Amino acid sequence: MIPVLEIFGPTVQGEGAVIGRKTMFVRTAGCDYRCSWCDSAFTWDGSAKEDIRKMTPGEIYEELCRIGGDTFDHVTISGGNPALLPQIAGLLDLFKEKGITSALETQGTKYQPWFHNIDELTISPKPPSSGMKTDFEKLAFILNEVSGQPASLKVVVFNEEDLAYAKTVHQRFPEVPFYLQVGNDRLDEVDDSRLLVHLAKRYEWLINAVMPDPDFKRVRVLPQLHTFVWGNKKGV
Repeated sequence: MIPVLEIFGPTVQGEGAVIGRKTMFVRTAGCDYRCSWCDSAFTWDGSAKEDIRKMTPGEIYEELCRIGGDTFDHVTISGGNPALLPQIAGLLDLFKEKGITSALETQGTKYQPWFHNIDELTISPKPPSSGMKTDFEKLAFILNEVSGQPASLKVVVFNEEDLAYAKTVHQRFPEVPFYLQVGNDRLDEVDDSRLLVHLAKRYEWLINAVMPDPDFKRVRVLPQLHTFVWGNKKGV
């Protein structure tokens, strides 16, 4: 049984290597991190514990089809940290059987053999502003295990210290496709237009910081696309 908080879509993927991809979302409960700026803290802080449903792979697939009909062929598994859950292996087996591709983002703290059945794997180690500390040995182990499959690194950047951390990650693993993404530091903003102006300026700051830097030749600089469109709304 898989602890599920949300199933929604279809919508566009807002982050990482598959940004803009039409996808359904399955959000699982539980995380081994407590990032200071987490935009999905309800997955681990207990505030949504009454919403957790224990579902089989078949039940998840049935709900995806009920919500999305025949409009999708891609599912993003989100959290929290889905890498805590060995039972996701069964869900991915079902996706393969049904011709559905998959994406996963995880912070690089836990490895699961089912990573090899993910079609687009994003490893997103957390920068200093998160309050978390990266275990680079564990990160290197995971990246070695998934070598040869579609996998990338992504670092969310809020400030200069985060950008320096991102450079360290990129320099340690220069062969891995690398993405920088501006962070959303206004999670309580309810005025979408004000948030958009603020995030656009933060995105411009990140672009301007990265472009002249010779250590960032092979990187992609991204906005958090869904916040540009829907602000801080959930389930979109």
